[in-house]
Amino acid sequence: MESGFRYPELKELVAGRKAAMAVSGGADSLLSLVLLKESGADVIAVHGCFLGQENAKPAVAGLEKRCAELDVPLHVFDFTAEFDKLVVEPFVQEYLKGNTPNPCALCNPEIKFGILNNAARELGAQLLGTGHYVRLAEHPEYGMMLARGADIGKDQSYFLSLVPKMAVLNAVFPLGGHSKEKTYAELAKRNVEIPLPSESQEICFVPDDDYRQFLMDRDVKLSGPGDVMLTCGTKIGRHKGLWRYTQGQRRGLGIAWKCPIYVLDKDMKRNILIVGTSDELDAAGCVAGAMNYHIEFEKWPETVFIQTRYRQRSKPSKARKEGNQMFFDFIEPHSRPTPGQIVAVYTEDGAVLAGGLILGPL
Repeated sequence: MESGFRYPELKELVAGRKAAMAVSGGADSLLSLVLLKESGADVIAVHGCFLGQENAKPAVAGLEKRCAELDVPLHVFDFTAEFDKLVVEPFVQEYLKGNTPNPCALCNPEIKFGILNNAARELGAQLLGTGHYVRLAEHPEYGMMLARGADIGKDQSYFLSLVPKMAVLNAVFPLGGHSKEKTYAELAKRNVEIPLPSESQEICFVPDDDYRQFLMDRDVKLSGPGDVMLTCGTKIGRHKGLWRYTQGQRRGLGIAWKCPIYVLDKDMKRNILIVGTSDELDAAGCVAGAMNYHIEFEKWPETVFIQTRYRQRSKPSKARKEGNQMFFDFIEPHSRPTPGQIVAVYTEDGAVLAGGLILGPL
């Protein structure tokens, strides 16, 4: 990032304010708690049980020991019902619509920076700490704002782009200037044992990351088989239900063709899976809705940088606003955006301008 940014030190961010650290039992949030404690902050720890108290027992037991050793009060909340309503059920409904949702990005505004943050404030906390690898940066033009973490390979600003600006400005991210590879070493150096040493799975509520089996077990009406067609209208096979596929998918189509084919789109009305060649994968742009603005659109630079997947380099784009929707015209080739996923909008130097839900490609 450019030198125009100023990154306040942890002590400056927490000075005079009580902080609640959201701890999961994993290494990232635990080191964040340690760093907050070492900064001299008045800190408490908060843990949310989202998948039932029985599932949370190992994490809670370990956290009780660690927090006692650190002399930090721990508060545990059962948000199982709220999590199912605000995260799991919308996840299911998006698949039924033919979209591919990103539950982690939706969990942050609804759960961590929503109900858990509210519970922490009732305990007197003025700041919410999380273990995300992102930073708060002071921009000469925009003021304090969310920015990419120093460890670009682990940067998680994409997942926080939907969190309201005021919630972000009342948060603290102790790992923003750290690298992921040093996290375990820092805990070991302090002889702090990690309650849950393994990394969490991709979607915490989906066993073995098998979303298809999860949806079948959810007892909802799923669409049945239908035709697979090329963009020209030629039928080349049958699919097993549109909810089983996602845009850009190549493997698992079960169709032998003269060249590799990929999922391009879904025609929900006709129950048709539309596929094409790699030449058809790129899109000219995308349209997004439910926009969450960190910086007002009128203040955006002429060229913004768009990220439509987590593991993706942001690419330059022109942005235009029409009503409640944003249209992004890509300046260089960009992979086809997936409806239901998140679009994060950045400045060239990595400050977050906005986040929204992808409605489709242009």
